[in-house]
Amino acid sequence: MKHLSGLDATFLHFETPEMPMHVGSLNVLQLPKGYQGDFYEDAKAFMAGRIHLADVFTRKLALMPFDLSNPVWVDDDDIDVDYHVRHITLPKPGTNRQLQQYVARLHSSLIDRSRPLWEFYIIDGLKSGEVALYTKVHHAGIDGQAGVEVGKAIFDLEPAGRVVRPPRRKPRRSGYQLGMAELATAALRNTAAQYVKLYKMLPALGKALADMAAAPQELPRELDPRALARRYKLTAPRTPFNVSITNQRAFAGRTIPLAETKAIARHFGVTLNDVVLATVSGALRQYLKAGSELPAESMVAAVPVSLREAGDDTANNQASMILVSLASDLQDPVERLKAINQSSTQSKSTMNRFKAVILDDFPMFAAPWLMSGMASIVGRSGLVNMLPPAANVAVSNVQGAPFPMYFAGALVTSYYPVSIASHGTALNITLQSYNGRLDYGLIACRRAVPDVNEIGDHLLAEHRRLMALMQEAAPAEKPAEAPVRERWAAPRRKAVATARKTAPVKAAKAAPRGA
Repeated sequence: MKHLSGLDATFLHFETPEMPMHVGSLNVLQLPKGYQGDFYEDAKAFMAGRIHLADVFTRKLALMPFDLSNPVWVDDDDIDVDYHVRHITLPKPGTNRQLQQYVARLHSSLIDRSRPLWEFYIIDGLKSGEVALYTKVHHAGIDGQAGVEVGKAIFDLEPAGRVVRPPRRKPRRSGYQLGMAELATAALRNTAAQYVKLYKMLPALGKALADMAAAPQELPRELDPRALARRYKLTAPRTPFNVSITNQRAFAGRTIPLAETKAIARHFGVTLNDVVLATVSGALRQYLKAGSELPAESMVAAVPVSLREAGDDTANNQASMILVSLASDLQDPVERLKAINQSSTQSKSTMNRFKAVILDDFPMFAAPWLMSGMASIVGRSGLVNMLPPAANVAVSNVQGAPFPMYFAGALVTSYYPVSIASHGTALNITLQSYNGRLDYGLIACRRAVPDVNEIGDHLLAEHRRLMALMQEAAPAEKPAEAPVRERWAAPRRKAVATARKTAPVKAAKAAPRGA
């Protein structure tokens, strides 16, 4: 068994029917030319041969007695691939809007906790002739960067794929679940280990706090807590996004060229993520302004920050959160971009001082049942509608593969993330880079944000606005794609060459000539 960390378990304890805690993606797939097979059956067989490559596919939860401590992961030796890989056919005409609406509906339902916490859906019926792959995995077992590692297990660099060695046989357990005494003993041991770990980190935590206290800071004269909160951005202005949510979801996907976003960042001397936040800020500003709901104060974004060490591909959560001003009170897009850069730099600097002592594992003995009850009460009591929000929107940027990938022989043409809408943050905008694209996935509570596609359109318009401002200042400057491709060309060629040497090539299915 393997214990969930305190951070991983939090996603389980805070989950309610209105707030599912799984993440996923929507990939549109282009079938091989002349393909005549049954792609759903091929996808099932493909996944059956790959699930042992990532722990998230083969482990399930074992709950503690009376929910006194965090669950543990145990191996599931009886995985039903027919259950986990499912098939859906869209009704005619099979538009992209229908696809996104169906994904929103699928994303609103909870994952069965008695099984490994993942589901894949093969969706056909698109009028383009393409098929779609929608995936969802519980956030308790994976974060954005761990998701990229899972992608490496199920995606290939060539249509023919690679031969995967079957897993080694393991002895089957005699019981379906672990015994209560075994679980209770494990819970006590793990709790003791967590307290020891916390005790050992106290000196480093004290040093970090001392460094923060010694740093020169301009303290406000006001002693009013509300003034202090405004000064240090501890609260955000209220918007239509900051309400209790239902389990109904709305989803929209949009694509922006990665090279153009990099060119904007390079031209204005900011980071790519600053440009992303500025694009989101401009879109939300236009959306709220159209409904006369734009707050006078700047909106705030909650931005995840990875705490992973280089090379760590563990399937768990290793992330924290920073708050960044979206400078939505500034009308000029360039001034807004510069202000976002300043706020982001300051927040990252503060995070770096505490990064080494941020806990992703902490003792919660006798607390899980209390956390679950509080999550339910907070969501259904309407308390979120009255409290000042800490952030208005969640924005996450995940770095993905810079080259084309294949799933079961089909080309992956897009990689739209599908993340989590939560009480108080009814809109989540997550994007992932893929093969020269920035694919934005907008997920929201349908009742709080019924017209999420409108926000998606404003995203594209704001990007074009920033591009125009860049070209006005430097008309000769063009997005530089060559350095990006060259930087990744060598590793990709090496990976393909290694795959060819170590494994025979398996031909993709295609229609016989004359069919």
